[in-house]
Amino acid sequence: MSVRVIKILSGIILIIFMIFWSYNMIFKDIKSLIPAEEELYSGIINIGDFPRLTAETGSKYGWIQERIKRFEKRYPGIYIEFTPMDEKEGYSKMKEEMDKGNFPDIIPVNNMFPYFDKLQPLNGYFTEEELESLRIQATNEIKEENDFLSLPVMLTTYTMYLNLDLFNERGVSPPLDGNWTYEEFVDVLKKLTYDSDGDGIVDRYGFLSFVEEDSYNIWGMIISDGAQIIDPKRDRYAFYGEKSMKGLEKVMDLKTKYEVAPGLFGYLDESECWEMFTKEKAIGVYPGGSWLIPTLQRLKDSGEGFNFDIANYPMGDEKLPTVLSSGIISYGIMKGEDEKKTDMCVRFLKYLLEESSQRSLESIGTFPVIRGIEGMYSDDIYMQRIEDSLSYTRYIPVSEEWIGIEKVIQQEVKFAIQGYKTSYEAIEDAKNRVELLLQ
Repeated sequence: MSVRVIKILSGIILIIFMIFWSYNMIFKDIKSLIPAEEELYSGIINIGDFPRLTAETGSKYGWIQERIKRFEKRYPGIYIEFTPMDEKEGYSKMKEEMDKGNFPDIIPVNNMFPYFDKLQPLNGYFTEEELESLRIQATNEIKEENDFLSLPVMLTTYTMYLNLDLFNERGVSPPLDGNWTYEEFVDVLKKLTYDSDGDGIVDRYGFLSFVEEDSYNIWGMIISDGAQIIDPKRDRYAFYGEKSMKGLEKVMDLKTKYEVAPGLFGYLDESECWEMFTKEKAIGVYPGGSWLIPTLQRLKDSGEGFNFDIANYPMGDEKLPTVLSSGIISYGIMKGEDEKKTDMCVRFLKYLLEESSQRSLESIGTFPVIRGIEGMYSDDIYMQRIEDSLSYTRYIPVSEEWIGIEKVIQQEVKFAIQGYKTSYEAIEDAKNRVELLLQ
């Protein structure tokens, strides 16, 4: 091989080397600009939840279990253990374990939650855009100046259920467009209160409800004249004064003045009231949660129930229907030392806000917290009407102090309905007890 050829080959090899060297250096520079893929948490996450009945299947925990299954599929390194929680016993059944520090990583949070100090603040994990996507009702939980400790995922509210069979039997028309004044409401209840078998004893009543903690069935009437429980501007207890007394008297009068509620109103518990409404079919109007729609529909379809309709709470001085509810259903994350695990828990909460998860709430009769999800209940006229009335609902923000406040005011309202106290005495006693409690 000639010297000339060798020089040419050497030049070609040098050029090829320089090309590959330059490409490699450029590739390394570009690669250095690309963020390294985040290493996600892999392992076990424990989630607890209360029962949320799926009407079609009868499953109490099917909704959350389906969300868990889909999330595990999205993140193969994650295994989620589910801890079912009892609705009646609330957090008390888990308290012994939680007192030992054995908390679920993700847990439902409401006003009865006893460990607010152990919740992970969520402010830094959600963008302003993500929070602005929530319905205005749900943002009661989230205050810009404070840490928010739980994320709203779904909404429920209350409505008035009407036994249309009793209405028709008595020749009574339901309220036009679901709206009525308190006076119109009482007039209807009087017509639905009668002796059905002619034995001289009234056995059909226009109205019945119960008074229990964390239940606000009757509170739509109590606040209908402008009463407030907590002043939203000053964030202070405000259930006192003329408006509060007037609202409470409206409920008391149903039993004592107008006699359209049984004498045991104020004594009967939830299960007893529900049985009188659904099994005995002895009650014309029954206030209850929006989640009762699937159950009433199932009873009707099986022949065990009755034709029913819904109506708003009777209007008072506010000139609009009013509803009080604690039905902002939220989930929180317990504090932990593993930041990657906390990040994965946040991913699960964000997954519950995705449109597919929000639309799945239809199976459990609750409403989405994300704006713009429309047509979810287009085939269910009752749920559609209740969703349209969500703007009438005043939601109680989750707070550590509410546990004690709520217990006091429910007790005093119950005493008033039972006849042991006047409206003034009950409300003044509640105010004094709450002031001592907060001190």
